Amino acid sequence: MHQKTKGRLPSFRHPPQQTGLDWSRPHSTATEPHKPGQLDNQSRLLLLVNVLFITAGALSGTFVNVYLWKVKSQFAPIAWFTFTTHLVGALTFWLAGWYAKQGNKMNILRAGMAVSALFYLLVLWVGPKAVAYAPLLGLVQGMAVGLFWLAFNVVYFEITSADNRDRFNGWAGLLASGGGMLAPWISGLLITRLPGNSGYRLIFGLSLALFVVGVIISFFLKKRQSEGNYSWTFALRCLREDPNWRFAAGALAGQGLREGLFGFIIGLMVYIATKSEMTLGNYWLITSGVGIVSYYFTAKWLTVRYRKWGMLIGAVVMSGAVVLFFWQVSYSTLLIFGISVGIAYPLFSVPMLSTIFDLIGTNEESARNRVEYVVLREFSLDAGRLVGIVIFLVVTSISLSPTTLNWLILTIGTGPIIAWLCMTRLFRTVPVKKENET
Repeated sequence: MHQKTKGRLPSFRHPPQQTGLDWSRPHSTATEPHKPGQLDNQSRLLLLVNVLFITAGALSGTFVNVYLWKVKSQFAPIAWFTFTTHLVGALTFWLAGWYAKQGNKMNILRAGMAVSALFYLLVLWVGPKAVAYAPLLGLVQGMAVGLFWLAFNVVYFEITSADNRDRFNGWAGLLASGGGMLAPWISGLLITRLPGNSGYRLIFGLSLALFVVGVIISFFLKKRQSEGNYSWTFALRCLREDPNWRFAAGALAGQGLREGLFGFIIGLMVYIATKSEMTLGNYWLITSGVGIVSYYFTAKWLTVRYRKWGMLIGAVVMSGAVVLFFWQVSYSTLLIFGISVGIAYPLFSVPMLSTIFDLIGTNEESARNRVEYVVLREFSLDAGRLVGIVIFLVVTSISLSPTTLNWLILTIGTGPIIAWLCMTRLFRTVPVKKENET
């Protein structure tokens, strides 16, 4: 059967009527106990692995950029580090997709956490010379995130279903915000209390340890059977033949456009404005705390019916908050910006993420190609991220005036609006399991 369907694209031009069947869960997981709307043990275990990975990254990830800035106070090395991370991450998704389809996805998940540990070993080893090796470090980081998130997203798709996906995404965001709240604050405290670069070495070492723990816990996740043959050109053919995925790719690119730049520039702006790692840690403590509350209520109250309008509110607030920088770039305005985004981001991301994975699970044939669709999703995100960073590098090579930077951040910050405009079609056309359907 797999050979017969190899290379074919599932058709979404005429979405099938919902019949009560949910193709989000492959047959290999159909025997797992699952109550509609609830999370089973495997889902909870995956959440734990996810929060360990994100917490380890939050513990040091925010301060890698500051570490590079303190060695050489220029945006370019940090932007190139981020650019290389996303470029290699996309390539890793594509190449590792073959093994995810043919072999054991859990090995890829573990490899992603192991390479993340290797990244921090390298940072510890090169020390202050890290800025000279920024692209190389970005390469290792890109491999790590590519391997981990490929496996995570495929396993997430297999473990969840349309009736509990919003709940899983809400809990994942809530727990990630918890890690993102405490980890940078602890890092900032250690960095400011310990002499020299001792604090940096300690937090990089702690991140390494958390990744190792994550690898150990991942062995309690069940091995998930793969099926079919991997199609190397699936993403291109899907974009050419399937209008729904062209809109989905546009939405993801819009999200990535903002993420590529904002992923590093906001933390740097806070540090440049305050010259204090402790204040930066406090910043993430406050904004992530707000995010926890927002994720909780989003997971509890945002139903399928209100995905479209919840995402619109989130997109408008995220884009509009940048206007604060035209008034003044200070810790106060950055904090107001961070709190606004903390409230809005769950409203934006949870509906989008759930709908994209509902699109993958529309029917049995599309679910069988879940690995290729996860690769396509990452390609689209990274395309937007890379474009945003390239625009930043080009503009900042011409001018570094505050006015130029503000207009640049505002322009790239409209990515969520672009994403919402593309997603409006999917909210109308992607069939989802009804909320009261068992």
